[in-house]
Amino acid sequence: MTTRSGVALDAAVRVERPGGFVLDMAITADPGEIVAVLGPSGAGKSTLLGALAGLDRLDAGHVRVGDRTVSSRERHVPPAHRGVALLGQDSLLFPHLTARENVAFPMRAAGVPRAIARDRADDWLDRLGLAGLGPRRPDELSGGQQQRAALARALAAEPHVVLLDEPLTGLDVETASEIREVLRRQVRAAEVTTVLVTHSAVDAAALADRIFVVEAGIVTQRGPVAEVLRSPRTRFAAAVAGVNRIEGAVRAGQWADAAGAGIRIPAPGTADGRAHAVFAPRAMRSARTPGGPAAAGDVVAWTARVRRIEPVPFGARVHTTSPDTAIEVTADALADGSWEVGCEVWLSVDLAAVRVVPAGAAPGSRSP
Repeated sequence: MTTRSGVALDAAVRVERPGGFVLDMAITADPGEIVAVLGPSGAGKSTLLGALAGLDRLDAGHVRVGDRTVSSRERHVPPAHRGVALLGQDSLLFPHLTARENVAFPMRAAGVPRAIARDRADDWLDRLGLAGLGPRRPDELSGGQQQRAALARALAAEPHVVLLDEPLTGLDVETASEIREVLRRQVRAAEVTTVLVTHSAVDAAALADRIFVVEAGIVTQRGPVAEVLRSPRTRFAAAVAGVNRIEGAVRAGQWADAAGAGIRIPAPGTADGRAHAVFAPRAMRSARTPGGPAAAGDVVAWTARVRRIEPVPFGARVHTTSPDTAIEVTADALADGSWEVGCEVWLSVDLAAVRVVPAGAAPGSRSP
C-alpha cells in the first residue's frame, strides 16, 4: 500500500481521440483520499481511467503513482505492473474460477504461495460479507455478491490506487446502498487512494473527499464535496447536485437574472460580472393564482411558465422557463388539476436560501 505521506496520484493527461475529442485535465489525490469524477456521458471520464490504468497511452503529460512515473510520452508501464486496480460496472470475474480463486488470482500472479493466497482471499471475502461463498462460481452469485467479490479481488492485490468506474450502475436501489456502504467502509479501512467515476451526487457525497467535474474533456470545477454540491458552477453540476442555477450578472452589489424576469438579489461584496444564483428546489414556494408568493424584504418573487411536470414520490418536480428553474410541488398542491404545461405560476424563494456564485471564479479551492 501507499505510505501515508506525499501525493499518491499525480496526473496531467492529454489523450486525443479520432473525431476530434481531446481529454486535457489534471488530477491529484493524497494517500487514502477518495476523489470523485463527475461528468456527462462523453465527457472523458472513462478515457481518464484508461489513461490512469495504462489502457490508453498519453499524447502528452504524465501519470505518477507515488514517486514512480508510470505514463509519459517516453514511458509506459503496462497495466499489470503499475500498482493500479480497475473495477468497472461489470465485475469481470473469471467464470471458470470460484470466488476464492478469483480473489486469490492477483496474489498468485505476484508469486504469493497458494496456501497464503487462499487464506488472504478467505479473509477478504469475509470482510466483504461473503464468508462461506468462496467455493461458488460467479454464476452462482447475485449481482451484488459479484461486485463484492470483484472489490475483494482488487483490494487483496494491495494496489496503490483503485479506480472505480461507476461500480453501482445496474444494481437495484437496496443492493446499491449496501455496496456503497461496503465500498465506504472497506476502502477507508484499507487506506487506499481511490478515484471514483460516477453520475451520482449520492455516491460522491457518501464516498468522496473531493469532486472533479469534467465536461467536454476539461475540468470545469473541483473542490471539497460539500462546496461543489452547494455551489455548482455549471449547468451540469447543478443538475447533478439537484439545485437551481439561474444565470445573471452582478452590478454595484446587486444580482439580476439574465432572462429578464425581474429577479433581483443583494450580492454585497461580490465583484461585478457574470454570476449565477443557486438555490434548492425545496427552498421555493409556488402558487397558481396571482397574489401568491409576494416579494418582501427577505423574499424575491417572479412569474414563470410550466415547461414540464416530472412525477416524483412526494408529488412532482415542476420545471419552469424564463428563467429555467425546478420546484418541488406536493401531491396535495397538484390535486386541483390546475397545474399543466404552459400555465403561468407565481414563484418565490427566501433570500437566505440563495447563493450568488461568480461565473468566472476559480474551479475549486485547491489546485490540481
